[in-house]
Amino acid sequence: MMERLNSEEALAKLMSGNKRYVSARQLHSNLTSERRAELKDGQRPIAIILGCSDSRVPPELIFDQGLGDLFVVRVAGNILDDVVLGSIEYAASHLGTSLVMILGHSKCGAIEATVSRGNMEGHLPCLTAAIQPLLDEVKDKPGDLINNAAKANAKMIGQKLLSEPILAARLNTGKLSVVAAFYDLDTGVVEVIS
Repeated sequence: MMERLNSEEALAKLMSGNKRYVSARQLHSNLTSERRAELKDGQRPIAIILGCSDSRVPPELIFDQGLGDLFVVRVAGNILDDVVLGSIEYAASHLGTSLVMILGHSKCGAIEATVSRGNMEGHLPCLTAAIQPLLDEVKDKPGDLINNAAKANAKMIGQKLLSEPILAARLNTGKLSVVAAFYDLDTGVVEVIS
């Protein structure tokens, strides 16, 4: 049976799954043929995750979730554009998902590429143009520039989502919550940062 969780329950389930992942005690639940059959007529993901395309940050694994559990939108630098926003709105309004998590991570390659300003070919300048304002915002703050920018990005996107009409309507009625989080590649720990 597919669960319908409120945002607090969904966040607790994600964080519990991350603890299992960090301690190498994953349940690997919802990966069966029975679960696949259960999902053939629809889905009820517990959370929407906007994360980076980085191959080291697969949300289903770091939260120990299975088929149908997460609605994942991944793009380098976990930046927000109209297509990404539309995907989030779809999951919130059509699937009834109650939690949006914007998941930044340490050592983000897209942010590192923006800092290095190497040879930017093709469409890469679009990506770095979206990231550069974050670097400008955190350049004088103590700590690691890349990690600070990743955290600032997750928080900024979370704030932007609060003002989007479709999401704001769900937020105002308590049907949706938005959180920013940060995944540490060294420890495997996800920390909620706002």
